[in-house]
Amino acid sequence: MSTISRDEVARVAALARIELRPEEVDRLAGELDVIVNAVAQVSEIATPDVPATSHPIPLTNVFRTDEPTAPLDREKVMAAAPSSEDGKFLVPQILGEE
Repeated sequence: MSTISRDEVARVAALARIELRPEEVDRLAGELDVIVNAVAQVSEIATPDVPATSHPIPLTNVFRTDEPTAPLDREKVMAAAPSSEDGKFLVPQILGEE
């Protein structure tokens, strides 16, 4: 049984000011119906005795330890840059501002 009708999809699209063709309304009604049914199935399984989880497996920190290192040599970095000026990267102006 469909829980999302074409009329509901068309009404919500109109409220959101989204113009949909008739075939898009049909497709979205079907896709939304599948989503609603999937949520209903999860709701049936998620009973009070089932603990809530955000991840199926435990998370661990995969980052390396933060250790200070020497910074990059400015002269070498600027030598590799396509264009530089006064020790800074020189990029083209894109906004037309002074």
